[in-house]
Amino acid sequence: MAEEVLLFGFWGSPFSRRVEMALKLKGIEYKYIEEDKNNKSSSLLKYNPVHKKIPVLVHNGKPVAESLVILEYIDETWKHHPILPKDPYERANARFWAKFIDEKCFPAIWKSCFGEEKEREKAVEEASELLKFLENELKEKRFFGGETIGLVDIAANLIGFWLGVFEEANGVELLTKEKFPKLSNWTNEYVGISFIKENLPPRDKLIAYLQNRFGIPNASK
Repeated sequence: MAEEVLLFGFWGSPFSRRVEMALKLKGIEYKYIEEDKNNKSSSLLKYNPVHKKIPVLVHNGKPVAESLVILEYIDETWKHHPILPKDPYERANARFWAKFIDEKCFPAIWKSCFGEEKEREKAVEEASELLKFLENELKEKRFFGGETIGLVDIAANLIGFWLGVFEEANGVELLTKEKFPKLSNWTNEYVGISFIKENLPPRDKLIAYLQNRFGIPNASK
């Protein structure tokens, strides 16, 4: 019986895009279903009744929600091109940093760029401190996964692409080559990897979407 793989996502979401990156890396055929955030489909609500949000992967009728959980499910289901290390300690470490990006870095970065004006200065300081941890974690490695893209690299699409978009949309400066040379080099190489590049949204479209959503004037006009 042929496998059925569905992915419910949103074009501008780093969370559904990272799932697509993993599927593309492993060569898994899937059907993508674009969701309207303001008018969620009955299928999405059926498959993710708890959080009622994307991404949701449905494999042969069985739903899996939350992007990091989905990434691990994909890696355990389709063993080729592994994104998690074999060594138990290294696996635990990868999970730690992926969670760190979602639970610590993303909220601070979001507040830095789109939070209330009075919160932004403090949020920028916090985000910079958090990015230093990732800068140090890279050490002399090409990617967080070593010589190949791994779980942390895929989770870090938030920093590798979306952070630059957030900065450009709102004129905030966080990730500079002077402050974060290793992260900056990683970002440049990361977005050039074919299966990463193919699963990034159009930059100008995403900037315009964010500026429209938050009522930010377009400086280029």
